[in-house]
Amino acid sequence: MKVLKDEDVQSRPGLQDWRVLAGRLHATFRSGSMTRGIELVRRIGEVAEELNHHPDVDLRYYRVHVVLTTHAAHGLTERDVSLAGRIGAAAAELGMPAEPGRPRAVEIAVDALDIPAVMPFWKAVLGYRTQVGPGQDEAGAVDLEDPDARAPSVWFQQMELPRPGRGRIHVDIHVPHDEAEARVRAALHAGGHLVSDVYAPSWWVLSDAEGNEACVRTWQGRD
Repeated sequence: MKVLKDEDVQSRPGLQDWRVLAGRLHATFRSGSMTRGIELVRRIGEVAEELNHHPDVDLRYYRVHVVLTTHAAHGLTERDVSLAGRIGAAAAELGMPAEPGRPRAVEIAVDALDIPAVMPFWKAVLGYRTQVGPGQDEAGAVDLEDPDARAPSVWFQQMELPRPGRGRIHVDIHVPHDEAEARVRAALHAGGHLVSDVYAPSWWVLSDAEGNEACVRTWQGRD
């Protein structure tokens, strides 16, 4: 299966309700009630069985969150595009509007001088598993994921030298590309500081008043 570029997926006709975040396709639909949300989940299940491609679905009182990826390909494929279109059509038929600015994905990044020495600890304490990407073997992987796809993933960034005075764990917040600048402005207005925007719009590095860092990230500029 061919893995599609993020830009290709985000620009597809019929996917205006969906946003690419951290290599996955996300959508949030406002159901307004649990009963209506269950009906949308039922319709999603029927389509997923028909296409033999199954999303992650999070049912809440007022909303249904849906995440798509092709696990066998380690990325987004035409199967995700087809299923997203069908799910969006089902939500529209049920009168459930999309909220494309609401999806988000969170990752925790750990800077390490010796990744093989620290990664097993985090894998054990979190109860996570190694995430093996395309062309990788487990020995070379630097990502951990929740087996149930509920909690934030963790990835390890190689440090060359110690960095006194800076934290070595930061949070990555993946947001819709058309919401990123507003999110950065909101963080700065809330007392944050801009550390660097040299890689924007791929990511902005921010910190709180005490220097704890977070990155606001989008799919743009990452292919």
